[in-house]
Amino acid sequence: MFKKSVRNNELKKHNIISRKKKLLLSIGTFIVLLLSITIGYLTHLYNKTEEIITESHEEVGREEEKSELRDKPVDPIDHNVSVLFIGLDTGQARSYGEASRSDALLLATFNKKQNTAKLLSIPRDTYVYVPEAGYSTKINHAHFLGGAKATIETVEEFLNVPIDYYVSVNFDAFIEVVDSLNGIYYDVPFEFNEMDSNDNKDAIHLSPGYQLLTGEETLALARSRKYDNDIERGKRQQEIVKRIAEKAASPSSAFKLGDVLESVGGNLKTNLKFDDLKSFLTYGTNKNFSIETINLDGKGGRMNDGLWYFQVNEESQAKIERELRNHLDLPIYIRESSDLANDHDEEIIY
Repeated sequence: MFKKSVRNNELKKHNIISRKKKLLLSIGTFIVLLLSITIGYLTHLYNKTEEIITESHEEVGREEEKSELRDKPVDPIDHNVSVLFIGLDTGQARSYGEASRSDALLLATFNKKQNTAKLLSIPRDTYVYVPEAGYSTKINHAHFLGGAKATIETVEEFLNVPIDYYVSVNFDAFIEVVDSLNGIYYDVPFEFNEMDSNDNKDAIHLSPGYQLLTGEETLALARSRKYDNDIERGKRQQEIVKRIAEKAASPSSAFKLGDVLESVGGNLKTNLKFDDLKSFLTYGTNKNFSIETINLDGKGGRMNDGLWYFQVNEESQAKIERELRNHLDLPIYIRESSDLANDHDEEIIY
């Protein structure tokens, strides 16, 4: 009787150990599968990103493919660099091709030692000299007159800051990126009606308050300028870009990045190469990385041609120039007042 009891206890222990082994094996197998899926997914994202950047690559067309304000080409791995983000007023409903205007211009400078970025919004109606045209007009006309190259040259002429890289996206990319992330939360400052990306009048209606926005709603909020001014519009665009970046970098969006990449493909042009893009990861993976938003001061009004322009204050322009050149670790010098003037002697009429 005693021997039988001992044998039963041993069988129970053996069964418990067997069940534990099976459980551990199952857990181990599950973890291996998860790791395999994760590695496979990351590999897919890596390959997909490389494919999109390769297909979207388009050189500016400059000598040595560098800014005239640089002595030699730069490498984002070793140097502080700048990136001009160009939001185009095109999409499926607006197939303008190169004959499109920039609806948003955001200039970002990156400093490796400080692990910081500065983000400047340039109002679309800013009155500037456009080298491609040989006269002064709204800065958003530069892209219409000569694409990304003319836009880059205009911004460099305006701010005396080298533009090393550019990224241009259209309405479709913006909308689809936000929708791929299941929207973003934003505190809408006022009630407004705005057209959608297909130019349907008053198709978008938002009430004030913190809320989840779709891609179309986010685009409408970023574009709207009837309810405040170009400076506030630029600030909203800066904040929206930061919200999108934060949402994309959050753990909850990890498995949505494939959809984000799909939405960008075909709607993107850039002179960044894949290896260049990888070097920017050092900023994104550092928890101490910070983005500071800066803005130009000025005033708006109509000129002799009857059109409305935003004219930047010369002191503000000089301040931003110094700040950005300093952030890029470039020598700082003060340009003559005549060099800072956008045009010879034309003034805004109030």
